[in-house]
Amino acid sequence: MHGQGKIAWAEKNMKVLQKIRERFESEKPLEGLKIGMALHVEAKTAVLVKTLIAGGAEVAITGCNPLTTQDDVAEVLKNAGVLCLAKRGMSREEYYRALHAVLEFEPDIIVDDGADLIFLIHEKRKVIADRILGACEETTTGVMRLRAMEKENVLRFPVIAVNDAYTKYLFDNRYGTGQSTWDGILRATNSLVAGKNVVIAGYGWCGKGIAMRARGLGAKVIVTEVDEIKALEAVMDGFDVMTMDEASKIGDIFITATGNKNVITRGHFSLMKDGAILANAGHFNVEINVDELSKLAVEIRELRTNLKEFNLGNKRLYLVAEGRLVNLVSGDGHPIEVMDMSFSNQALAIEYIAKNAEKLEKKVYRMPEELDRMVAKLKLETLNVRIDKLTEEQVKYLSDWREGT
Repeated sequence: MHGQGKIAWAEKNMKVLQKIRERFESEKPLEGLKIGMALHVEAKTAVLVKTLIAGGAEVAITGCNPLTTQDDVAEVLKNAGVLCLAKRGMSREEYYRALHAVLEFEPDIIVDDGADLIFLIHEKRKVIADRILGACEETTTGVMRLRAMEKENVLRFPVIAVNDAYTKYLFDNRYGTGQSTWDGILRATNSLVAGKNVVIAGYGWCGKGIAMRARGLGAKVIVTEVDEIKALEAVMDGFDVMTMDEASKIGDIFITATGNKNVITRGHFSLMKDGAILANAGHFNVEINVDELSKLAVEIRELRTNLKEFNLGNKRLYLVAEGRLVNLVSGDGHPIEVMDMSFSNQALAIEYIAKNAEKLEKKVYRMPEELDRMVAKLKLETLNVRIDKLTEEQVKYLSDWREGT
């Protein structure tokens, strides 16, 4: 019952995707295609699945993270006839077995979040690579890995970096991650944020959103970075910037959002204050070195759902959501209205691959600008927001180099 209710609530608030579904139902642009998906299986994802099915596709889906599936939503999809292999709390073996099962479904198009499904094709299931029309990648971490594959000339089919659509990363990564990260941390800890030193590792769009919301909650925000330009931007935005070694001594809450590994390690744990809280907002559970933290601990116990205490003898540190993606492990993920845009991009990117596969090369593409703008236009319409249009004179002025001052 809860799963159906969650999906119904998401559908009500995903108005852009509903408009796309209405068109898909009449045009059937995905007729005869099989789509294999590895996404966080929760209510908003279910709305995307239903939209693709409305467009004529068959869908097989599993999770892209062992702890982010909502079992009640997965059950609704299974009962609706979808091949849904996701469940919460999968072991590593179960996780990869489910990914293999999605590929045994013989998909034509892949939809991935973190690129594990795409990598599995390239590493273990190469024989099916040539039949894949293309893929869509949802998140920053996955796009980074796929661009590395393209650079090495090993990518076997085209991929659309849905993450790089303006209507995705400017909103999903900033406003979505910003709000949902804190939602997850607060559900797990019930802690006050005001007056505390919050250390945010990484000042990309996700880090920007987390920092913005931390300031709104009354925190003193510290940013750590390895990129000079992003560090300078954080300074100009009014945040303190320092190394993680320096920040470790004064932080009360630490949040990683880098997409890289070993951002917080043994040396940092040793410098931290008693009571420091650690959380990760990056896709994979490699940013906080949980193995090293566990080895330092003389005792580990679970105090609350998604909150573990690590007793290091001289102090206690607290890890949220096992160091996995905090907003989905201990929360409901990004707000519905944000995922409305992200998954509308996914639906349109899938349709684009279906129509243009023969023209696409084996590389990573940005989301086509006309589709990105279509999502923005539809979103404004659903919000009842109108904007101005350029006059013919203005269009001519902007395109003619002869007119000066």
